Amino acid sequence: MFRSFSGNTADETWLRVIAALRDGHGIRDQPSRGGPTKEILHAAIAVENPRARWVISRHPALNPAYAFAELIWTVNGREDSAFLTYFNSKLPELAGDGPTFHGAYGKRLRRHLGFDQFARACHALKNTPHSRQVVLQIWDDKIDLPDENGAPVSPDIPCNLVSLLKVRDGRLEWTQVMRSNDIFRGIPYDFVQFTCLQEIFAGWLGVGLGSYCHVSDSLHAYERDLKNILAASAVAPSEDTSSLALPLSDSEKVFQDLAHSVERIIDHDTSPADLLAALNGCRLPTAYKDMLAVLTAEGLRNRGATSAYMEAINVCASPLHRQLWQRWLARYPVKSIVQT
Repeated sequence: MFRSFSGNTADETWLRVIAALRDGHGIRDQPSRGGPTKEILHAAIAVENPRARWVISRHPALNPAYAFAELIWTVNGREDSAFLTYFNSKLPELAGDGPTFHGAYGKRLRRHLGFDQFARACHALKNTPHSRQVVLQIWDDKIDLPDENGAPVSPDIPCNLVSLLKVRDGRLEWTQVMRSNDIFRGIPYDFVQFTCLQEIFAGWLGVGLGSYCHVSDSLHAYERDLKNILAASAVAPSEDTSSLALPLSDSEKVFQDLAHSVERIIDHDTSPADLLAALNGCRLPTAYKDMLAVLTAEGLRNRGATSAYMEAINVCASPLHRQLWQRWLARYPVKSIVQT
């Protein structure tokens, strides 16, 4: 049977999942290779307003710079690990410590099958908006299935399997299907990643934004995280009216520029003054300059440049994104690149 969770915002929906954990009804104790978990099997999750994508009530706070870096990495079809591990130093513990990640979503979606799934999906829905055949494939059984003894073939096996895209009533509906979903460490970032992609695709197609649906076959919380999970309480988000919607050619150029900017940020030879100059001089659309402001602030925080990182975050026009980063800063007020 499906367990259903829905809300207008990602935060409301996530808090309803947490309430189910507290209640305990239908929650199973399930062992895993990462330790004992509390599991909700077959969860169907819906967010009515995908632009309200941030789980701001999570305690401790999310790292918005890591969420933005992952989006930029994915849209650019990348697989290199250094791009992300700068913003999340614990990733190698989870995904391996090589120069690339086995399950990199960007490579899987843009290059792995020998063609660009994003481009094909965009053209298909532009030409046939009523299509029911547009599926973005991440899982590849040839390289992802466990061996005959059940052992993983890599530390980094994709949790996301496929994305299902449909245009209905002039709006893009997005359904994300997952084999495994960590309530604490996974789903808040998944909401950001895939609702951003939904909004970006809607811009490419010139359509509105429909609902975001998320099917998780194993929605689980590790017992070691339960104290933090159950401590969550509702936090009022600040306003965010920015939009990620751009025509395809403009969008691709913006994401290429952002990737170059991230490369500058993660290069420790780049001085704080140069990072601030690049941020202040950039001509990105407002929503994307806000992303760069958060990423730059995090790069400056990692360098210990206190006054500079406050100057960078003040460039951000979005009150919500400033709030998200300031909550993260309160968690790690000194130089640190640890993120859990």
